[in-house]
Amino acid sequence: MSSACGRLVPVTASAENPSPLPAGDGPQQLPERALDTTAERPWPLRLLSLKMGEYIDKMAPVWVEGQIVEANRRSGMSFFTLRDTEADMSLSLTAFSSVLDRLPGPLAPGSHVVVHAKPTFYSKRGTLSLQARAIRPVGVGELLARIDQLRRVLAAEGLFDARHKHQLPFLPAKIGLICGREAKAMHDVLVNARERFPEVTFDVRQVAVQGVKAVAEVTRALAALDSDPTVEVIVVTRGGGSVEDLLPFSNESLVRAVAAARTPVVSAIGHETDAPLLDLVADYRASTPTDAAKRIVPDVAIERQQIVLARRRLEAAIRGRVDVEQDRLDALRTRPVLADPTVMVAARENELVHARRTLRLCLGSRLDREHAAVTSLAAHVRALSPASTLDRGYAVLRTASGIVVREPAEVAEDEPVEAIVSGGRLDLRRATARETPTPRTTSSSRTTSSPREAPTPGDASSSDEAPTPGGTSSSDEVPTSRETSAPRPASRLLD
Repeated sequence: MSSACGRLVPVTASAENPSPLPAGDGPQQLPERALDTTAERPWPLRLLSLKMGEYIDKMAPVWVEGQIVEANRRSGMSFFTLRDTEADMSLSLTAFSSVLDRLPGPLAPGSHVVVHAKPTFYSKRGTLSLQARAIRPVGVGELLARIDQLRRVLAAEGLFDARHKHQLPFLPAKIGLICGREAKAMHDVLVNARERFPEVTFDVRQVAVQGVKAVAEVTRALAALDSDPTVEVIVVTRGGGSVEDLLPFSNESLVRAVAAARTPVVSAIGHETDAPLLDLVADYRASTPTDAAKRIVPDVAIERQQIVLARRRLEAAIRGRVDVEQDRLDALRTRPVLADPTVMVAARENELVHARRTLRLCLGSRLDREHAAVTSLAAHVRALSPASTLDRGYAVLRTASGIVVREPAEVAEDEPVEAIVSGGRLDLRRATARETPTPRTTSSSRTTSSPREAPTPGDASSSDEAPTPGGTSSSDEVPTSRETSAPRPASRLLD
């Protein structure tokens, strides 16, 4: 039976192609499509195998990358097993001797190759294989170029940034170790770590560290240790090797798994010169497995020495502080105020007594000055008082209406006036013109005397007369204006 555009047509029986039709009375029409098959109208297995072979034969040749894991070379045709470099998948690979002869060397298991092959399907056995037309071994330079390209891509994503790194614990209680089976690197880590700190514990996961299974096994071990809360740090280690041997530790999926781990990861892959991508994404890169052991645990002997030194420094610091404070306390105790507490009170008492004495002296002196000033002011006031003027023999005349007389014309004849003197008051009357006495002057027209010469009110010659401002005393005479003019200051004060 042949196929055209997915439709089936009957195929005649032959020696090479047995009849697909079952025995019976006549030919039976088979379903043209797989969807049309039923339990009553199935396809025979040979038909399915033939259709699969026809479909695969239509496929074009393809370039495939993989790793040779098995090789069986014969004179005419050689058989290999080509495995994926990351996943656990493989296909059979066949190659004629002419194809293998063009290679620079024999294909050994573990070789990384790129094959130009045509997929073929063997109907009798139902096996799929690749018919190699050209094989190219992947060189170290090409591998390094691919690793460098991946490094740039991951760096651009920020997987290698220092901000993503975790701080390693000082003394982890439990350490996860991923290493090869019975590898020397495992021995180096365990021995050196326990020499430095014998109480440390390990959770060892022995996996494949090279080959096609390495990436998957290392990734599973990493996930298991990362999910264990008792594991505080994870060490991934293996010994040195070629670029092909260390290739799994530059695998993108493994690198991303390490970047996503919550537990700090230490990379100890190969030697100092080896630089897989795992070193860049790990939280700490150790040059060798021994260096990793020295980094993840402290040296207990050195730590004990540091503790002893720290205790000594602490004791010295405390002792020095105590000595300083003791010196300060001794200095305080030797001060006079602490030897005799009354010294301070006595000194303050003396100061208080002196201050009180000074205050009294200052206050007494101030009171004396102010008393003298008040006395002086009182004398001035008395000197300027009208009563002082009256005491000197002057008098003030007022009319009946209380108006002070300043001029003789202000008092009419026979008009009563009141004279105010130092000892009291006198009622007077201005004499008329016919009652005016003759002046007792002889030669001088001025007969007035000074107040110092005027008779005082107590004299016998003026017992019935009151002194006038002019100094004359007569009950029947009124002095003239010149003779009776009183001192103006006294009258102005009475105003």
